[in-house]
This record gives sequence, C-alpha cells and structure tokens, in this order.
Amino acid sequence: MSNLRLGIEVLRQTPSLAKDWGNCALLCNQASVADDFSPSWYICQDILGKRLAGLFSPQHGFEATVQDNMIETANSIHIPTGLPIYSLYQQVREPTTEMLRGLDTLIVDLQISGTRVYTFKYTLAGMLRAAVKHGLQVVVLDRPNPLGGEVLEGRVLDLAVRSFVGEYPLPMRHGLTVGEFAQFCNREVGAQLQVISMHAWQPAKLWSELGREWVLTSPNLPNFSSLLLYCGTVIFEGTNISEGRGTCLPFQLIGAPFLNSRALAARTAQLYAAAETPIANGYFLRPTQFMPVAQKWQQQVCEGVQVHWDNKHSMRPFTLALALLRACIELGADEFAWKQPPYEYEYHKLPIQLLLGSTAAAELLTADKFACADAHWHAGLDAYRRKVGSSLLYQRQMLV
Repeated sequence: MSNLRLGIEVLRQTPSLAKDWGNCALLCNQASVADDFSPSWYICQDILGKRLAGLFSPQHGFEATVQDNMIETANSIHIPTGLPIYSLYQQVREPTTEMLRGLDTLIVDLQISGTRVYTFKYTLAGMLRAAVKHGLQVVVLDRPNPLGGEVLEGRVLDLAVRSFVGEYPLPMRHGLTVGEFAQFCNREVGAQLQVISMHAWQPAKLWSELGREWVLTSPNLPNFSSLLLYCGTVIFEGTNISEGRGTCLPFQLIGAPFLNSRALAARTAQLYAAAETPIANGYFLRPTQFMPVAQKWQQQVCEGVQVHWDNKHSMRPFTLALALLRACIELGADEFAWKQPPYEYEYHKLPIQLLLGSTAAAELLTADKFACADAHWHAGLDAYRRKVGSSLLYQRQMLV
C-alpha cells in the first residue's frame, strides 16, 4: 500500500497548520477529495468550523457537470453547508472585492490535469493576483501531477498567444504539481503563499500507479486513458475533427465523416515513426468508426482511430497527436478546417494558436515540409527545465 498523503490529508492529520489562517474560503470542485473520498470542503469545515466562510469553483462548475468551453456557471449556494459558491468561470474569472470581504486566507485544493491548456491553474493564478490586491494569503494543498513530474512535452508557450488556456510560459506537458505551479507563477505575482506539500509523492509515477481512483475533474476527462492522451489530442479542439467529445471515449477517439480510418492510421504511423520518439512500436492506432451524440459531427458516423498504447511511460501523446493532426490535414484536404474564434475568451486569434502556444501553428502544420521532430514543436524545453528548478518541491530530473 502506498504511503502517499495529499496536501488535504496532511492538513487533516495536522489541523494545527490552520490555526493562524483566520477566516477562509476554499477553491475546489467535486474531484477535491481525500483518500477515503471525503470532500475537501467537509474536511476544511471540520477543521475551521465557522472560519470557513465561502467556496469558489473553477471551470465546469463546483460539481464538474458543465461540458464545454465558454459555458459559464453562476454563483450559487452550497446546500450541505449553506455557504456561498462563487464561480470563477463567468464574466469575472478572478475573485472580486465583494467575494473576498471578511477573508484572511484563500485555500486552494484543485486536481490539475498536467496539461498547459487546462484552465484550473489559471484560476489559481487569479486567486494569487487577487490575494496581492486585497492583502490576503493563499494556501495551496498540493496534489500530484497525474502525468508524473519527469516527462516534458510540447513547445513552451509563446506569450504572444497568451490566453486563459495559457497564461505562463509552460510546455504542453509541464511536469509540475499544483503547488509547484503556484510557486512558479508566484515569482511574477508576489503573493503571500504557503504550500502544504504532499508526503511521499514519487514524481516518476503516473496517476494509474498511485493506488488511487481517478475522480473526473471535468466531464470529458472521465478516466486515466483520456487524461494521458489529453495533453496531445486536446489540439483537435482547434479543428473540425472530432476529439471524441460526445462519446464514451473523449480524447481517445479522433475522426470525422470525410476521413478514411485505415489510411489515417497508416499515415499517422509514418509521420510518428519519423519523429524518432522514445517508442516506435509502443502504441496502436485502431481504425474505427464512432458517432458522437453531441458536439462536432453530432449523430454522424465518423471514420477515425482509437489510440491505444503498450507502455504509458514511453508514450509521447503530444508528438503522436501532431502526427495524427497532420495526417488529418493531408487526408481531409479541402474538407479539413480550423476552428474559428472565439475560444476561451479569445475573440481574434485562432484556437489552434492558443492550444499549441504558437502564432505559426496553422502555417507550419499545413506547410509542404512538415516534421513532428521540427524544433519549433519542442522549443524552449531546455530553458524551461532550468528556469523551473527553483519552484520544484520534490526532487527529480525532468526529461525532454
């Protein structure tokens, strides 16, 4: 049995940590649970009593029921406690003066996905900025990076395409825990920050090796397979190709009615093999058909692939997704299209630019000479690895 203890579990074991926090509010959602599935709000209320004065929720809502991007959630009342739930995914995405009135400490207990474009991290960053403006402290209860803390993938964000799916210079697979991300971005923000570290987290391990059930953080990350692939196949959100939303296998199924599934699998394999990734045969693209019940190509049969793998440690989802996207562009020809704005509150730039963190993303993906190994897709990783070292809470070597 693992002796891993999350930040919330360390707090539960040592409640005196909270003795000087004063009046608090907690940012969490339904995936914020301890090892016995006790909700973080329940544990914090037990420790803080009436000092727990409010709750905040990120994208997808407090119960993680909202499906899509830019579907906002309203403020509400938490029935079990009677506390206000302030949504940070609406017209305001940073706590307001009214929301923070009477508070001393903002507690954050969010499970991140390990992927740059997942918005929970930037909601945390907004909490840090609000804390500076209003003279509050922030306490982050640390949780694992479910993709491990060693492997890095994808280019570091070009700040010219900074957005709510990329506010800080991170690669697509960034290797940080939520507490480490807080320390990384707080070097710029300068909030009063405390991180309750985990006990015995092993950065080499993926979530599936922790002995913990994955509790979905949002409706389209229901299991570890979708989670692992998400750091690559999320880029299909910037296209008219289905990323499997509206099926039982989001981010595992990729396709569209105008593609040929066997040709797609074969061409992707060629492009991926040419990238000289750590594995040439550690995955399998199974040609298949699927019919989304919602989202892109609703109620239409899509030709595509399901992504499987033999070795999840060697798997490089980002590079594989690049190959798969290029194959879709080639085979889709005139029927392939880029998704147009808006996307996550950006109304001018192409979503694919935001997702890939590059102003040149669309041009390079459609260029005559394309290669997954092109330095553009992996730019900045060495510098990031050096820069992020002082923010790490758990010793390890990050791999490019």
